[in-house]
Amino acid sequence: MIIVNYNAGALLVDCVRSLLGDDVHQVIVVDNLSADDSLARLETLSPGEERLRIIRNDRNLGFSAACNIGLAAASSERLLFLNPDATMAPQALSRLLEVLDADDTVGMVGGMLCNPDGSEQPGGRRAFPTPGSAFIRAFRLSWLQRVAPRLFADFLLHQEPLPTVPVAVEAISGACMLVKRAAVNDVGPWDEAYFLHCEDLDWCMRFRQKGWQVIFVPDARVVHVWGACSRSRPVFVEWHKHHGMLRFYRKFYRRQYSGLLWALVIAGVWLRFAVLAVYHGFRHALNRLGVARAA
Repeated sequence: MIIVNYNAGALLVDCVRSLLGDDVHQVIVVDNLSADDSLARLETLSPGEERLRIIRNDRNLGFSAACNIGLAAASSERLLFLNPDATMAPQALSRLLEVLDADDTVGMVGGMLCNPDGSEQPGGRRAFPTPGSAFIRAFRLSWLQRVAPRLFADFLLHQEPLPTVPVAVEAISGACMLVKRAAVNDVGPWDEAYFLHCEDLDWCMRFRQKGWQVIFVPDARVVHVWGACSRSRPVFVEWHKHHGMLRFYRKFYRRQYSGLLWALVIAGVWLRFAVLAVYHGFRHALNRLGVARAA
């Protein structure tokens, strides 16, 4: 089991505890030079725990590169990638393993990502976002799918009825991915050109291109404190998210667009980033002003 940590604090301890409680073979924590006390907290969780291994990077290598370090260090034939701000519900891991092993063509499975209140989060089951569908979501036009379902469909599927059995989907979230070593050997490791965000979509796409099924398991619940490790640096996160979007579009959709349309896609992505950067900057300024007034 592989966890990439960056300043997750007490959430990392909760995450590892939920895995060790399931009697897993090994938990590998790859730390991207955290500046908080998350590793110190983890070391006091279970002193001398032989199943726990901590790998300390000397700089922040990004999510994909850290995942690959954990991948190289792991010895299991089935590998769980889990965010440090996520915890497995009882029996969730055993259920994921059951579905993964049920069919030789299944290469990756993911559980239902839940908010702490139990509601389903976006991203746990989704279609691949195209530049067009991303535009529809960015401008909140998906309500028009009642008029034209195919034209205005949302690529996030969490508002659709929850299936009662495991179902094949195009993509799941990197917050919880259980994969077969044989599939990884066939597909290849995570693409390290992504620093943060969209690397999970890339891996799902490559799994499907190689003929491996990606399965969403609705009765394997994973509580995910969404954004807990990134909310302190929103502009930094948005920068890498939008950079990842462009890389994903370039790898898998570029040939479908003329030069002019591709230029519009690039302009649209960076315009969206600029708007969000201004928004986050404005919020930060207001927060500082509020703190100054309170003092």
